[in-house]
Amino acid sequence: MAALVPMKPSALSGPAQTSIAPASPSTASLPLSHQIGIAILVIAFVFGFPGNLFVVWSVLCRVRRRSITCLLILNLAVADALVLLSAPLFLRYLIGRRGWEFGAALCKTVHYLCCVNMYASIYLICLMSMDRWLAVTKPFLSQRLRTKKRLLSVMLGIWVMAFLMALPMPFYRSVLPVSTNVSIYLCKPYHWESNAHEAFQYLIETILGFLLPFSFILFRYISVIRRLRSAMFQRKGRGNALILLIIAAFTIFWLPYHLNNILQVIGLMQGSSSSILTVAIVARPNVTAFTFLSSSVNPVLYVFAGSSHIRQAGLGFMAKLFEGTNSESASTRSSRGSNAESSVFTKLSVKLSRKGDGARAETPGGEDENTADVHNRDEMKTLTTLH
Repeated sequence: MAALVPMKPSALSGPAQTSIAPASPSTASLPLSHQIGIAILVIAFVFGFPGNLFVVWSVLCRVRRRSITCLLILNLAVADALVLLSAPLFLRYLIGRRGWEFGAALCKTVHYLCCVNMYASIYLICLMSMDRWLAVTKPFLSQRLRTKKRLLSVMLGIWVMAFLMALPMPFYRSVLPVSTNVSIYLCKPYHWESNAHEAFQYLIETILGFLLPFSFILFRYISVIRRLRSAMFQRKGRGNALILLIIAAFTIFWLPYHLNNILQVIGLMQGSSSSILTVAIVARPNVTAFTFLSSSVNPVLYVFAGSSHIRQAGLGFMAKLFEGTNSESASTRSSRGSNAESSVFTKLSVKLSRKGDGARAETPGGEDENTADVHNRDEMKTLTTLH
């Protein structure tokens, strides 16, 4: 992720940077780009941070039976809450107009955590879509794989992968002075005066953080939708609706950022005088701030999705919503169990019927035939009761 503040090329050599020198504290009003960035960050933090904490509390303290979807939503909420903790730092950066006042280590750390959140979020959504795909298209395999131990292992793997994928971020972030004559420092991208490094960072972010996982999600949900249209799978569970909302929100808030990455790479290939590069540099601060809304929108979506439970459950309405994600898997298990029992019952009924026919054929007397029939009917009654 790039800087939140737009920046004109300074006295520093190298390619055009993507931050702007903060205005003098004596300036009467903030630039429009600063005002937009501040408004986005305030909205994201005010709604997102307490909202995600409420989701975490609901899952940990109010949900009694945690489904796979519920545990994945918990991880998403933790990731979003952590990244929103950096919002006050960026707000101080924009409002104070004194540059970055928190040191190089914190500059690298907060941007690194933002990048980790991007990777963790999209790959957790990938896991959600994979879980839905297995539950709908391969229910028997899904039940064998759906264990808490295996899920925790996969989620741990996703977090480790996210931390590894985000490693380039701190190397491409530095605290540098605006100029030799001004003692104001900025936390901004720095690629060692190399267009190749800059293109590498933005391409890796877009390919690994959007194109590949989003293609995977799209393919899985196309398969799920096709399967749900068949007669056997008309019922759509709440888990599917929630996941589709989460996917839509992530796409809306991250797509402009990744499109901007592609534009900036194209501009770098055309040269420093490219108009595309200029547009990408000017747009980057606001599209970057816009991504913070992706960390705050999910709790709002859950409120709308669970609004029918508010009167009945009060503050526990979200727990009711998340517990509802168990219904689809429970229905799948019940349907599969019922089908299996019906199949066994049918086979045994045919077997007993044939046994009864054989007994009647071999029995010369009506009394023996009646005894065999009574015996078979008793066995059938027992099976019916068990079924």
